[in-house]
Amino acid sequence: MIEKIKMLFTPKTFKLRCIPAKFSYSLYLDRSILVLACTPNKFRHVAYPYISIEERKKKKEKLYCPFFLLDFPLSPALRDPMWVATVLHQPVVPVPPIFTSHLNPKLFHKPKTFGFGFRFPPVKLKVSATKKQLQTQNPDGEDLPTQEKSNDRSVDLGWLPAFPHVLTASMSNFLFGYHIGVMNGPIISIARELGFEGDPILEGLVVSIFIAGAFVGSISCGSLVDKLGCRRTFQIDTIPLILGAIVSAQAHSLDEILLGRFLVGLGIGVNTVLVPIYISEVAPTKYRGSLGTLCQIGTCLGIILSLLLGIPAEDDPHWWRTMFYIASIPGFLLSFGMQFAVESPRWLCRAGKINDAAAIIHNLWGYSEVDKAIEEFQSVIKNDGSDADSRWLELLEEPHSRVAFIGGVLFVLQQFAGINGVLYFSSLTFQDVGIASGAWASLFVGLTNFVGALCASFFMDTQGRKKLLIGSYLGMAVSMFVIVFAINFPLDEDFSHNLSILGTLMYIFTFAIGAGPVTGLIIPELSSNRTRGKIMGFSFSVHWVCNFLVGLFFLDLVEIFGVASVYAGFGSVSLLSAIFAYYFIVETKGRSLEEIEMSLNSNFPPKR
Repeated sequence: MIEKIKMLFTPKTFKLRCIPAKFSYSLYLDRSILVLACTPNKFRHVAYPYISIEERKKKKEKLYCPFFLLDFPLSPALRDPMWVATVLHQPVVPVPPIFTSHLNPKLFHKPKTFGFGFRFPPVKLKVSATKKQLQTQNPDGEDLPTQEKSNDRSVDLGWLPAFPHVLTASMSNFLFGYHIGVMNGPIISIARELGFEGDPILEGLVVSIFIAGAFVGSISCGSLVDKLGCRRTFQIDTIPLILGAIVSAQAHSLDEILLGRFLVGLGIGVNTVLVPIYISEVAPTKYRGSLGTLCQIGTCLGIILSLLLGIPAEDDPHWWRTMFYIASIPGFLLSFGMQFAVESPRWLCRAGKINDAAAIIHNLWGYSEVDKAIEEFQSVIKNDGSDADSRWLELLEEPHSRVAFIGGVLFVLQQFAGINGVLYFSSLTFQDVGIASGAWASLFVGLTNFVGALCASFFMDTQGRKKLLIGSYLGMAVSMFVIVFAINFPLDEDFSHNLSILGTLMYIFTFAIGAGPVTGLIIPELSSNRTRGKIMGFSFSVHWVCNFLVGLFFLDLVEIFGVASVYAGFGSVSLLSAIFAYYFIVETKGRSLEEIEMSLNSNFPPKR
């Protein structure tokens, strides 16, 4: 038997005569079977896990493994791997029994370079050892207890490889939340020190210039992502964030504080577009929704920290400078962290870097997803021409115009449902029940927002985006009408105040569980690979315009119509939003971005 094996080898070159030059091979000794595994050379850098003969026979579906060319049964006297290697002049890998009892063990160390997997049909072979024999020893030969079947559910950690990268990107949303709350208390101290105290127009300008910068940043983000990718765009975006924070901290005039706030807004505008795109393209399909809620969680944490740091500003008139200096620290951390974060594999495929994309998919999504993902990426790129630069005018063409319309309307409804107005009046509502400090009232609201975002992370991939969005808007509508009832029918003063507090907290919680995180997440999921950046840029620019309009006219509307009438309008818009979500939003839970795109675009011819 061993002589027949030796005849296959050429002693001078140590290559098999029966294997073409485009293939490489490895020898394994699986108990009494000498296994010859053949692999195409272009995939030779992939660390294929050895799959036991028992598993190859038992599994009916296709396995991601090399093609097992030959199996040679050896007599007991020839089962020493060192002896076989010496006789054949070839290295032989002994397969420990414990490894052959698993479907896809990682037998080898992680390679320095990666390729992408290749699917081969399973080969039905004889079992070389019993299951009990395969489970009794570890690689060092020590006895191990037999593995027993258990009905207990194992902890699902499939999200863990992508989590550090998503968490790093979510630091941008932390900065967003921080800069939202940083002006909440210190604006009076800033106005007094810089010489425009008592001028509501200039005070409003210092706050609203942030929105103008965010509008410019959101519009420009799409083109930056298409050309540079997410990682480099993140790092470039930290420049205005850091500079804006430092300029604001050192401002000694109105012009300087306006410049600093505009630069910060510019960076935040880019980030609000960039983070949902990055998370949707990097996160595994199964966990995309849960990881996507880190955007909302990061924003809530940023608001909470800024409100906590703003409490000393009531006693220290110069504390606001320290708060702006602190805002530069996350910018430095973000720039440093993105140096180690992965690039979007979809962008890498568009750029022609297939091997790099496959390596990232292998690390973050799992070995079995490599072939399917690469195939889907290339199919979508071929159909919609993602390898070429997209144009803004394409948003007027089908199918992109539908998604752009949905994205714009979602943000219009989100802002006109009154979240900013409710947050503004929440301090007054809490004052009615004895919480005089606006900072503490805002902090309580921020904690409620944070709890809702945490709940959204658990429900996003179980209940789905559409259900959460509809339920969220219905809850917001009910909350608004509860507050309207408390204002218009004050049966008891304390009861009405408590009911208003309950309605406010219900509104913020239900917003945080759906309307807040889902809106930013579902737009990149519905967008095509080719126009995702520009659709997100357009949608968020609509968001900033509506944000500005609500802030500009909210107090005037309250003065003309009263709080109850304005809140009733917010409730009506929330009901309209739920109806819109029911008819126009499709469920994206558990579907890859490519599956969603091909499903939505099935009625349109591919681009040539």
